[in-house]
Amino acid sequence: MALKLFARNKIDKKKAGADSSSDKSSPPPRPKTPSKQVDYQPAPPENLDDNALMRMLDQGRYAAIIRDRDLWEGHGELEEVVKQATGELERRMAIVPAGLVAIPTTLVDQPGAPEEESDVEPFLLCVHAVTNAEYQRFVDDGGYESLEYWPEDIWPHLIEFKDLTDNLGPACWRGGRHDQRFGDHPVVGVSWIEAQAYSLWIGLRLPTDVEWQVAASWGIKSAADIHRRFPWGDAMDNTRCNIWSTRLGHTAPVSAYPTGASPNRIMQLVGNVWEWTATEFDVTDESGRPILGEMIMQAIRGGAFDTYFETQATAQFRTGLIALSRAHNVGFRCAMDLGQATWVSGE
Repeated sequence: MALKLFARNKIDKKKAGADSSSDKSSPPPRPKTPSKQVDYQPAPPENLDDNALMRMLDQGRYAAIIRDRDLWEGHGELEEVVKQATGELERRMAIVPAGLVAIPTTLVDQPGAPEEESDVEPFLLCVHAVTNAEYQRFVDDGGYESLEYWPEDIWPHLIEFKDLTDNLGPACWRGGRHDQRFGDHPVVGVSWIEAQAYSLWIGLRLPTDVEWQVAASWGIKSAADIHRRFPWGDAMDNTRCNIWSTRLGHTAPVSAYPTGASPNRIMQLVGNVWEWTATEFDVTDESGRPILGEMIMQAIRGGAFDTYFETQATAQFRTGLIALSRAHNVGFRCAMDLGQATWVSGE
């Protein structure tokens, strides 16, 4: 269903998504993900603390605790909770230094194609993509019924974000539960809107397109002026990431492929799942005419376990996906402004 919020005037429509490619040859059919297996093992509910502040700590809402600490003044355990939350954020997030990236402005990125350079301020990025177990806490906390996390135009349509059994949650779940065998795998089957809502709930945000590229290419401002093709270097190595040629055939735990991490230990920026960004996929054709579809598209990055063309699994490749798409191979990770990181700024 096309939502009014995402309606666009159709100027030119071309397919651009997680499986798009300028190569005209056809890849083999995609392997199935583990979440579609018949022997589904629903994750049991967690036992959370009855105290509201302690419950937020149990839920992993560390950034929200620090952001809203003034609301908890007078709480006897506030200082200890903030200390624990800060320690977890230090462990789970990495600083990405200031960078400079060039983003192609045309759909097909060919040598000599126009580019737009962007300065990127330092920021923090989560070391891992959001997992099924982490997203389960958002679902269990009533995230889909909490309107403050969703754009107003989406409210009447929240009941459409259902799983395989018509319960609220990611498209590939059952009974509102993830398969407990894959709790440490990246959550998929969530739209950009759902990724945004989760990020607000946890107190973070989605990274922008240019932030993601700085992190993945290590395109930081330095005398070396290095922009890597992959987080680990300039040559594809499918033992360092999870793509089609790796032959795993489904998602892997977010801690897998440690040798493919970026220099600041951020994992799986290439492979495993495509990642939503906060940036609209805004491109032109070769003649400079805007390419617009019937609905807004958001930029996705990094490739996935079923990405066949290795040219798509790089730090520079970008494509777009309809913001309401709930694809089997798209997840997300969260980011934070450096100014909010009190343990870094010393505020």
